[in-house]
Amino acid sequence: MNGPVKAYIGAQIHDGQTLHTDQALVVNADRSLSVQSRHALSTDCPVETLNGGLITPGFVDLQVNGGGGVMFNDDQSVATLRTMAEAHARAGTQALLPTLITDTPERTRAAIDAVEQAIAEKISGIVGIHLEGPHLSVARKGAHDPHLIRPMSDEDLRLMLSAAERLANVMVTLAPENATTAQIRSLADAGIVVSLGHTDADAATCHAAFDAGARCVTHLFNAMSQLGNREPGLVGATLVRDDIYAGLIADGVHVHPATMRIALSAKPQSERIFLVTDAMATAGSSIKSFLINGREVFRKNQRLTLADGTLAGADLEMPRALSVMIGSVGDDIARAVARATATPATLLREDNGLGHLRGTAQSAVYFKDGLSNPVDFKVIGTRKAG
Repeated sequence: MNGPVKAYIGAQIHDGQTLHTDQALVVNADRSLSVQSRHALSTDCPVETLNGGLITPGFVDLQVNGGGGVMFNDDQSVATLRTMAEAHARAGTQALLPTLITDTPERTRAAIDAVEQAIAEKISGIVGIHLEGPHLSVARKGAHDPHLIRPMSDEDLRLMLSAAERLANVMVTLAPENATTAQIRSLADAGIVVSLGHTDADAATCHAAFDAGARCVTHLFNAMSQLGNREPGLVGATLVRDDIYAGLIADGVHVHPATMRIALSAKPQSERIFLVTDAMATAGSSIKSFLINGREVFRKNQRLTLADGTLAGADLEMPRALSVMIGSVGDDIARAVARATATPATLLREDNGLGHLRGTAQSAVYFKDGLSNPVDFKVIGTRKAG
């Protein structure tokens, strides 16, 4: 039988695309989820009545550097990936791309191997990899080690193409200054999500990269050429295109809420702006500092910085990002939740129903007070992702 085994009523329900009222979230016998009319429930279905609040799909995060006190750059192992995934699962994230920032070729290969092994071992939440660098611009390096940044070689290209053959989902952040349009086209043709970031390129160069197959931008506004009166930069090139997705770190630190509001108003398809945490080891942890590429990163007042004050990732989990989008930016709740669920899942080559409350979706998150209190929630678990 595949009938309902439990239903939740009394809360608003966001299915990844639409916000529903007076509906029920149904957990079926095969552990799949569905949204149904509460009045159509069978009389023998157990019902839990919730006192208001909001139910959303489990979150999808395409940029996660660490969590639970560990960093992927420090240790490319299944144990690290398990710790990261578990830390983010406690914050409602169902699927993530562990992110290796600029590092050596040896660590890049080790990271790909570790992700492949983690998926083979069905580590819940690990669905692919994000390689952020090393083919970036030194001028916009942010916290990346400039000594490790380099142009993309034929060997680098072969490694990434090999990763796409082994892993369902591969995302690569690069600067078009350090990769050719032919290389970008080869990556895109292989099913890799090519994202522009850490670049000082002008708008024309960015448009050429988009036309070659890049279809995303990494942490919009941060570590990129800015919108100017005579040169639009990557920011301007992103905002005028209706075919480009863009990740956004909505912590109120990386980007001012007013700037985020302007971006949503300016972009023709503003729903293509999605949320990432860019989380570091601090996520799901009480640690006050950690190392990245041998440099210490300090945690203070919800900011992560190197000793010189350079931002180094984010001290952020997805529920707070949603709270900032709705409370400070003024984003519509229905669209904000999609930015953390269905929209990033759209970029995955194999999404397996992630980001939605339908069919094979694996989990839902219940916020008892809506998103006004993003720390007060529970995960309604079903099937595992990975």
